[in-house]
Amino acid sequence: MAMNMRISSLIPAGLVVESVTEIEDGIIVLARAAEPERPCPLCGIRSRRIHSRYVRTVSDLPCAGRRVELRFMARRFVCGAPFCRRKIFAERFADDVVAERSRRSSRLECIVHHLGVALGGRPAASLARRLMVPVSNDTLLRVVRRRARQPTQILKVVGIDYWAWRKNHRYGSIVCDLERRRIIALLPDREIATVAAWLADHPEIDIVSRDRGGGYGAAAARALPQAIQVADRWHLMENASAAFTDSVRKSMRLIRAAIGAATTINPELLTSAERLQYDGYVRREEMSTAILKLAGEGIAIKQIVRLTGHSRKLVRQVIRGQPNEIFRVRQSSLEPWLLWLDEQWRSGCCNGAELWRQLRGKGFQGSLRVVGEWTTRRRRAEMTSDRQLHRVPSARTIARLMTTARDHLSKAETVTVAAIETGVPMLAEARRIVDDFHVMIHKKDVAQLDPWIAEASPSLIASFAKGVTNDKAAIRAAITQQWSNGQVEGQINKLKLVKRQMYGRAKLDLLQARLMGAT
Repeated sequence: MAMNMRISSLIPAGLVVESVTEIEDGIIVLARAAEPERPCPLCGIRSRRIHSRYVRTVSDLPCAGRRVELRFMARRFVCGAPFCRRKIFAERFADDVVAERSRRSSRLECIVHHLGVALGGRPAASLARRLMVPVSNDTLLRVVRRRARQPTQILKVVGIDYWAWRKNHRYGSIVCDLERRRIIALLPDREIATVAAWLADHPEIDIVSRDRGGGYGAAAARALPQAIQVADRWHLMENASAAFTDSVRKSMRLIRAAIGAATTINPELLTSAERLQYDGYVRREEMSTAILKLAGEGIAIKQIVRLTGHSRKLVRQVIRGQPNEIFRVRQSSLEPWLLWLDEQWRSGCCNGAELWRQLRGKGFQGSLRVVGEWTTRRRRAEMTSDRQLHRVPSARTIARLMTTARDHLSKAETVTVAAIETGVPMLAEARRIVDDFHVMIHKKDVAQLDPWIAEASPSLIASFAKGVTNDKAAIRAAITQQWSNGQVEGQINKLKLVKRQMYGRAKLDLLQARLMGAT
């Protein structure tokens, strides 16, 4: 069915088309304003008296793969107000037609802005050329910065967290509106003074969701003492698990004794690489014994540092029950293939290179050296003794085994966990206390918070319980309130994506403009 379409319907509203001319690479549309009068930009009095005319050229949206150029017959008017300082003024068009002094129509400017927000500089410029909208990467970024809008809504619930400009070197802060699920500010650092100054400018905030770090809590307490602080629930769960892993690390001597691995290390069975590890382990054991002996005699930490020459941090860790990691043979990529290797060894295949080639055929990604060390250790064990060199799991592995459901463990792992629970009952109690904390957070049972603190304070996770006590109000709010920092973490992932699109070279205002421009 044929359609009647006027060319005036394809150009911005409020204009009258005078003529349309086709050129080699585009279309030129000559147009004028439909209104016979215009207001003076200084005094606002409308005038009909035309002084002169001139042609104003503006780029518009492309049509059928061809660029479109609008040429306005713009008029100059004479202001008739007797006391107005401006005698002659050029007519202004509506903001939805073309902005003052702009070389692009408003609808084309909007497309350029969204290209810059979505893709950045050079990628957006490359796509714009294919869309018949030639624009440079610098112009795209200027448009993104110029059209950036600060949020004007009243803030009630915000979430705040840090993000990395450069990991382990420089950090910034991100603030999100949790009700509207959008970024509202990026701060150049995570200092207490910077965050407190921003919060003080928004006294209407009622709830602040944050991580467990003390900096944001202190800033919120300083700037908004009346606001409710909510600790992030994911960080609470993670901190509890980390506290249990730390308690396992402190109990490794007792664990080794419980699983019967205290006297199984025979240096003659070790490979060269493992012997170097074992020598370092022996030196660390001697150092720890010397430090503990001096501490037992009542010598102060500062004096121990002077006598031994070790750092204050190391001396403090040893005295507080945080010894160095126990010696263990290296955790290798052979773990899933050990049963198959044992079968091949018993069947008579004792050549490391041949075993490695067969493993490669089955999908093994490790190197020949890994298999060679295993065969060397196995051969020396058979030549020296009938006993195999026992592996002592790491503290992280033991923590994982003790927090995994028993029906998901193998028989050997179940026996190991049972031996640890029997030999180190305080560690089993710490695991139960951590489980109770997780259940309390999941079920949002705030009535169990005080009894849990009382039970956890004398246990192996006493340091975590002390932190919970110091931040009790925020943790209580985390259990009772619906808000959390989960969506802030999602916004940080979006920030990382935008930052990496610009190879980490974007300044703070451009990052904020791109993150907030599309919302």
